[in-house]
Amino acid sequence: MASVSESLNALLRTDGALCSALVDANSGMMLGSAGTGLDLELAAAGNTEVVRAKMRTMKSLGLNDAIEDILITLSKQYHIIRPVAAKPGIFMYLVLDKSRANLAMARRACQDAESSLTF
Repeated sequence: MASVSESLNALLRTDGALCSALVDANSGMMLGSAGTGLDLELAAAGNTEVVRAKMRTMKSLGLNDAIEDILITLSKQYHIIRPVAAKPGIFMYLVLDKSRANLAMARRACQDAESSLTF
């Protein structure tokens, strides 16, 4: 099992990783962060709205399912949002340089970080 800091730093070892954060989707506040390249406080708050909107839409559609991850593809970056299944209301956030990242490996790194995370 890994601490929040250890899990976030492990994500930064992923090819192309720029920064990562653990976010409380109820408040939009970061519980931890690692790396540079973005205003992670602002990103945490903004991506909280993304998660909330998707949850509302799933509820409206009557989908009885869970989000594994949300991928936002920009022209130069990938942004991966991964809710922590064991802690409802918490999500991991990883930003990658698209030119250096392997998306499949990055998603796998998020899965591994989530499964080893302890609070």
